[in-house]
Amino acid sequence: MADRGVELSALPKEVRDQLAELDLELSEGDITQKGYEKKRTKLLAPYIIHTPVEPPPKNNVQPPAPSSSSSHGPPPSSSSRYRERRSRKTHRNGGTRDDRYRSDIHSEAVQAALAKHKEEKMALPMPTKRRSTYVPSPIETRTPPDSSSASEDETSVRRQSSVVVPIPLLNPNQQSPDCWINRSAQGSSTSSSASSTLSHGEAKPQPHNQPQPQYKPQYQPLYKPQYQPQPQHEPPPPHTAAAITDMMAHSRIAPHENSVPPPDVTAVALPARGPRVDLPSNTTARGMSRGQSRSSMMETADGRINLQRVPVNSRVSTKIQQLLNTLKRPKRPPLSEFFTDDSEEIVEVPQPDPNTPKPEGRQIIPVKGEPLGVVSNWPPALQAALARWGATQGKSPALTALDITGKPLYTLTYGKLWSRSVKLAYTLLNKLGNKNEQILKPGDRVALVYPNSDPGMFWVAFYGCLLAEVIPVPIEVPLSRKDAGISQVGFLLGSCGVGLALTSEICLKGLPKTPTGEIMQFKGWPRMKWVITDSKYLTKPSKDWQPHIPTANTDPAYIEYKANKEGTVVGVAVSKVAMLTHCQALTQACNYCEGETLVNVLDCKKDMGLWHGVLTAVMNRIHTISVPYAVMKACPLSWVQRVHIHKARLALVKCRDLHWAMMAHREQRDISLVSLRMLIVADGANPWSVSSCDAFLNVFQSHGLKPEVICPCATSPEAMTVAIRRPGLPGAPLPARAVLSLGGLSHGVIRVNTEDKNSALTVQDVGHVMPGALMCIVKPDGPPQLCKTDEIGEIIINSRAGGTMYYGLPGVTKNTFEVIPVNANGVPIGEIPFVRSGLLGFVGPGSLIFVVGKIEGLLQVSGRRHNADDLVATALAVEPVKTVYRGRIAVFSVTVFYDERVVIVAEQRPDASEEDSFQWMSRVLQAIDSIHQVGLYCLALVPANTLPKTPLGGIHISDTKQFFLEGNLHPCNILMCPHTCVTNLPKPRQKQPVGVGPASVMVGNLVAGKRIAQAAGRELGMIDDQDLVRKLCMWPTVMHQYLTEALQWRAQTDADHVLYVLLNAKGVAVSTATCVQLHKRAEKIAAALMEKGSINTGENVVLLYPPGIDLIASFYGCLYAGCVPVNVRPPHPQNLGATLPTVRMIIDVSKAACILTTQNLMRILRSKEAAASVNIKTWPTIIDTDDLPRRRPPQIYKPPTAEMIAYLDFSVSTTGMLTGVKISHAAVSALCRSIKLQCELYSSRQIAICLDPYCGLGFVLWCLASVYSGHQSILIPPFELESCLSLWLSSLSQYRVRDTFCSYSVMEFCTKGLGTQTELLKARGVNLSCVRSCVVIAEERPRLALTHSFSKLFKDLGLSTRAVSTAFGSRVNLAVCLQGTTGPDPCTVYVDMKSLRHDRVRLVERGAPQSLPLMESGKILPGVRVIIVNPETRGPLGDSHLGEIWVNSPHNASGYYTIYGEESLQADHFNTKLSFGDPQTLWARTGYLGFVKRTELLDASGDRHDALFVVGSLDETLELRGLRYHPIDIETSVSRAHRSIAESAVFTWTNLLVVVSELCGSEQDALDLVPLITNVVLEEHHLIVGVVVIVDPGVIPINSRGEKQRMHLRDSFLADQLDPIYVAYNM
Repeated sequence: MADRGVELSALPKEVRDQLAELDLELSEGDITQKGYEKKRTKLLAPYIIHTPVEPPPKNNVQPPAPSSSSSHGPPPSSSSRYRERRSRKTHRNGGTRDDRYRSDIHSEAVQAALAKHKEEKMALPMPTKRRSTYVPSPIETRTPPDSSSASEDETSVRRQSSVVVPIPLLNPNQQSPDCWINRSAQGSSTSSSASSTLSHGEAKPQPHNQPQPQYKPQYQPLYKPQYQPQPQHEPPPPHTAAAITDMMAHSRIAPHENSVPPPDVTAVALPARGPRVDLPSNTTARGMSRGQSRSSMMETADGRINLQRVPVNSRVSTKIQQLLNTLKRPKRPPLSEFFTDDSEEIVEVPQPDPNTPKPEGRQIIPVKGEPLGVVSNWPPALQAALARWGATQGKSPALTALDITGKPLYTLTYGKLWSRSVKLAYTLLNKLGNKNEQILKPGDRVALVYPNSDPGMFWVAFYGCLLAEVIPVPIEVPLSRKDAGISQVGFLLGSCGVGLALTSEICLKGLPKTPTGEIMQFKGWPRMKWVITDSKYLTKPSKDWQPHIPTANTDPAYIEYKANKEGTVVGVAVSKVAMLTHCQALTQACNYCEGETLVNVLDCKKDMGLWHGVLTAVMNRIHTISVPYAVMKACPLSWVQRVHIHKARLALVKCRDLHWAMMAHREQRDISLVSLRMLIVADGANPWSVSSCDAFLNVFQSHGLKPEVICPCATSPEAMTVAIRRPGLPGAPLPARAVLSLGGLSHGVIRVNTEDKNSALTVQDVGHVMPGALMCIVKPDGPPQLCKTDEIGEIIINSRAGGTMYYGLPGVTKNTFEVIPVNANGVPIGEIPFVRSGLLGFVGPGSLIFVVGKIEGLLQVSGRRHNADDLVATALAVEPVKTVYRGRIAVFSVTVFYDERVVIVAEQRPDASEEDSFQWMSRVLQAIDSIHQVGLYCLALVPANTLPKTPLGGIHISDTKQFFLEGNLHPCNILMCPHTCVTNLPKPRQKQPVGVGPASVMVGNLVAGKRIAQAAGRELGMIDDQDLVRKLCMWPTVMHQYLTEALQWRAQTDADHVLYVLLNAKGVAVSTATCVQLHKRAEKIAAALMEKGSINTGENVVLLYPPGIDLIASFYGCLYAGCVPVNVRPPHPQNLGATLPTVRMIIDVSKAACILTTQNLMRILRSKEAAASVNIKTWPTIIDTDDLPRRRPPQIYKPPTAEMIAYLDFSVSTTGMLTGVKISHAAVSALCRSIKLQCELYSSRQIAICLDPYCGLGFVLWCLASVYSGHQSILIPPFELESCLSLWLSSLSQYRVRDTFCSYSVMEFCTKGLGTQTELLKARGVNLSCVRSCVVIAEERPRLALTHSFSKLFKDLGLSTRAVSTAFGSRVNLAVCLQGTTGPDPCTVYVDMKSLRHDRVRLVERGAPQSLPLMESGKILPGVRVIIVNPETRGPLGDSHLGEIWVNSPHNASGYYTIYGEESLQADHFNTKLSFGDPQTLWARTGYLGFVKRTELLDASGDRHDALFVVGSLDETLELRGLRYHPIDIETSVSRAHRSIAESAVFTWTNLLVVVSELCGSEQDALDLVPLITNVVLEEHHLIVGVVVIVDPGVIPINSRGEKQRMHLRDSFLADQLDPIYVAYNM
């Protein structure tokens, strides 16, 4: 584009401003790309510097693209200075970056892949982490990470080249990954997180490597010789470079239409969990005058007041917008149309891709090794060889061991080795037990526990066991009880029947001991006896004793341990003849000669280290120099020095050792490797060993190393040596290499890589099959069918030199050691059994064997196979030097939602900054996606040295995987990408348009062939006969329509009857109220209202009291004075900032003329602290009712009609809706009568109430029911439980209460706090056998788990399991259901959650998968009718169908409280009619989903009982993927995911599911929760979590009823007020 040579920072300010404006227009879609370019070119035209372009040189190096600065970048000068500094630094680093995974070809491929992604991908939002938790990384010390990971020479060439090849045109809406590079950390208001909205840095140059071949060859050679020159490529034609426009900078999510600053409700810190508060979120308040001037509240069309949403320009919102933008362009093909509602199948079955490569070759023919020669002086058994050299060559050195500095420590001669082994054999057989008993018999298994640093002791023990004919089982030295895989080693010892362990004195002293000095019993181990084998403890055999050395037979000689993919450790038994034959085959293949010197860096207890360095060495009288792991760590060059000093002919190493030697080779100039004739690379079968071998040769060729001596080989514990490259002749052509397509490999097919050089894998051969062996390649899964010649399969071997079985595990043995291959028709090709090697590979030209991976490193994702090592290599090619440790990286797969998901875990360097780590992780994602075409599910970085280690320092993969799944990994950085890799989700549901059609015809009480889902409580009978009333000692509703009359009547007829008893925390009655006391106190308050407050009839008065009797008296005082009481929860003195605005809002909304309160609260309302959050000068008149004069009102007000408003009930719903409803006098008496009948309440009864008395049924029970029914109420304020947990339960016991009412928060408090103290309570005499009914008052679905655990826990205190039940009420009707004393017990049903999401009810059996238990919400109250209605068509539904619960009852609320009345909403919620059926009845809509089911139980009248099941609030449901989810279901799953999750809440934001979890463990567990939460929601709800937020306990706001206020939480999250521990944005 036109700005190629323009320095944007040098442009005049107005031009820069115009450019910024232009970028904004483009990002918001107000201008087309073409128009944007045209205008931009025009603006920049005067400032362009024209540079002549030279023709490109003919090499394959792409010079850097010009950096396209975005219009608000830092000045480029600093950036370019930084780049020069980087390049000097990189040059100095020299060769330190080569290692076993290092491959320049691969690094180039990764660079190209990343460059390609740069064009396509947007920046990913960086997670937010609380600073205090992890390593602090101050902003000053952070340097932008180097984005280039190409090799040094490439960098230098790039710098010298003068050609400019711009990057191709970018989509302006997409953002280059490089804008992560210069991101500066901006602190945020509450959580000082490292992340921020992106600042737009200058993009870094990236090679754009997509070469076009000059010529098209007619054929493609399958194998490329090692030194074949690369064809030269032309660089691509220069495109015009487009500036990368950063959409993120300007993206604004449009806030609510009427954008106004939010009120003070959420602009405050959240309260601690203790004082629970009703926080209306900034959503809506129902009922407020339209003419009001409060700017922060806007009326919506439905008459609810909308408290404006948080403005969404906070950091969180920007992050979520970024996340959404990363998800906008789906990378995967669209899901195929397959999902039908009734289908039992959940997942999408991927359709086979017609372009998938398929094998085309002929069936493979078994490959035969050369015959195993017979040499005359080969011994009949290995022990015989030792006996021979011990006798004839006693002085000849057998083994030299090194000390920690790499100097020789001792040399063991063949004479010494023989005599000590004989001594040990004699001791084992004759001297272990008492005189008569023999503890060990030939054939018994014995563990060998020796450290690697003491090979001499191990050699003696191993040969001592062979001579005694006991079977040695070498294992690693256990260092602690918690060693990685220690219990699996116990499984091995158990399956081999080992009871005795041989060890050295030093090793025994180092083993972990119990306090008494005994050796600790390791987890999972059988009981062990320990025997020390140092010479001084051995007995010299008598002259006539000789060890028995039989000719090698098929009895086991030794057992080698092997850990499989799941981490189980099994023992591979090797017979005596196999051991001998293997030594012979190795001798022939490697051409071993007597007296040679071998340097062994491998573990001498197993595998190649044992086979070559201990067994074959002794057979051929070789001098072995053992270089243990500890020496290599201290001095990485030690093995090379030993080769030089001893002029060794052979060396046995791994790629790691080659790498370490290269790292350190500059320290030694005068090293000569000319003596080496064979450098055996034990893990040469690993595809990435090729680069290590090349790099090592490169460095050491000048030290005399010959190319032909490098001999990679392939081995496995079962098949032993599979193939080995024979030492070449000087000058002979080197073996071929195969350059394979990774895409082909993932389908198990060999394809030469032609098109995309990025996704190629270069593998070297591992030589030919072993002498005397026969090899086939069979399919890795299913029956062992022979592969085709161009197919990858498992290598199987038939040979006398291989393992014979898994000792003690006959079942598993058969599948591995007795495999008979079959042809394409399934017919066995012979009768010879083969052994599975666990290696994947193919046979190349000239019968050379190529290995491309191991079965245990295979990840099967969506039907394609990926090799863990390949993924590791790609990850490490992304320049990780400053972020993670090479060699400390684990790749495995976990099964989540019916497929394998790839997880990468690496150890992070302590000095890596957050930005560096996140940038590295983001680029690894892109590289793996581009090169392997597989999405990563999770990438986690853990602190250095925290991953479980294998004994030789590698990573214990199965333990790492276990830690990941259990949540014990404790990562310090994590990136989840479920959106890209989970491609088998069911298709989103398309909702059908609804309408009332002919199918909805009703016949009698049937709808669509089913009984109508309706239910009713019994009749609410009215008594007219005055005499009967007096006989029954009850006052009738006819006489007294109003509670005020009832109270006066009681004060006259039963003056001293105690109605209320208030208890304090000690359980002492601090105040009581008799009928007459309550009446007189109410009179005093009424008088004060009339005098002090000069209140007019019908005005609203706010009652602001703590739970107690004052509140009750003030309520009746208001009624006496003719005012309308409005009960409000008082503000919390420790948290005025959060609680006072709610009080203020209710006072404003209700237009209260006066506030009645206590002296204490009056002081708080007028305090300075209160002034900080509200305007205290505008309070209405405040009357303190503590010390009122004894006055009586002139008369007690009696309302003209019962339809007049008795009181206003204000409540904050869980969706943050503040709603005031009008309750008439008629509704009050109908409700009280209904409760009286249901609970059988009368004067001689006592009930205990432990509820908040501020709204709903809680208020009715606390203030109204006793005055109506005359029973005594024991009042227990819930806040008192904080100082005395057992107050409620001990009061029930003390007063022998039969009926009690509580809230879920009280029940939860008791369950969590007292669950462990039942014995203590019992001892104190608490007995709950008196409790007949314990009802939980709630406006939600019954919490079955909580009520069950409460019943179970306190069953020991005599609580009946039938006692606990629930009630249900809503805003439109405060009490729909209440269990009561008569009628059947509440029943439980199980519904299918999949159907529930589709708004259907399907009843299933208990324990069915995906089942959800629902409990009936109590019995329907007398006088109440409910019907289940389709909320869209408003037609009635059939039995067991899910719909909205509508209710008709004399105690329905009269409507929402608004000054002018919102007729539309009023009519819709309170006076609505069915669309067909019974169009006359007026119903109120509860806003809750539920269903009615007719049960087999009978009610009091003998009819079958109709049970009402509440599923959840309609307002709260989440609509995701076209399905309806109830937050509580997802939260229940999340809370089960990990022991550290205390509470969780979910909400959606722009189609993203956000999960907020409270962490009750240590902060290092925080990041463990992210994958577990993502997994459980995906598995159980088929949803991908978009954002996971981990917060401190008590952050999720909970109202007084114990309900979560999710909308409030959502607003706090978006306004960045949560101070989260960690926020993960799942890609």
